[in-house]
Amino acid sequence: MTELRSMWSNTRMVVLSAICASLYAAVLVPFKVVPLIPGVTELRPANAIPVVCSFLFGPAAAWGAAIGNMIGDFFGGVGPADIFGFFANIVYGYVPYKVWQVLARGQAPVIRSPATAIKYVAACLLASTFCADIVGWGENLLALRPFLMLGNAIVFNNMLAAMLLSPFLLAAIYPRVKAGHLLYQDVMPEYRLPGRLPGGVGLVLLAVGVFGAWVAGNLISTGYWTPHALPVSMTRPPYDRSIGIVVTPMLLLATLGLGLM
Repeated sequence: MTELRSMWSNTRMVVLSAICASLYAAVLVPFKVVPLIPGVTELRPANAIPVVCSFLFGPAAAWGAAIGNMIGDFFGGVGPADIFGFFANIVYGYVPYKVWQVLARGQAPVIRSPATAIKYVAACLLASTFCADIVGWGENLLALRPFLMLGNAIVFNNMLAAMLLSPFLLAAIYPRVKAGHLLYQDVMPEYRLPGRLPGGVGLVLLAVGVFGAWVAGNLISTGYWTPHALPVSMTRPPYDRSIGIVVTPMLLLATLGLGLM
């Protein structure tokens, strides 16, 4: 994860991050008037942009997604939960290319075979679910909305854009960006791929943490699972405080895995 910091010393990466942020915000804002869940989240075709930019520009997409989402939030109302949205969008723009590095090892992220499609879906699903985990966990901690609501709506919203729009955008844009030597590997020549062993271990930890957090958050939020070791006062829906205790270690595990990749 050191490239998230080191990219700020690279002028071209900073410019690419600004481009990602402006594109994301420009598409987000007009769709603020098309609610998916009124008062909670809107239809977001813009969610295709962080995925595309992640495969193209790597860490620049992570910061671009976070900043672009923050700009979009100013047009929909700013609140304390937006800090979780900031970090969730860093993850959403960061995870796809990191997972792709481990699964594909230099292969172009353009779907041309069933094997490539499976790797692409895995990268997008991990990114979408991690993003949803952070927002659902954070809003539940602040007693704003239950995990169940955002933990599922965000996965659906992100995957809808990632499956229907991002593959076509990548097929059209990736060859041109590669020919122009603007991929993150070209712009940051000092960047090195993770080793196979730490990368593989990191991917396993990431998957266990991400999907473990999502499953636990949903089970607790719906009442299908009650951690009986915790006081009753902490296990009352809809804003179940036990989610903070159960889901937090899983989010930390996912972050550790991401750091190894």
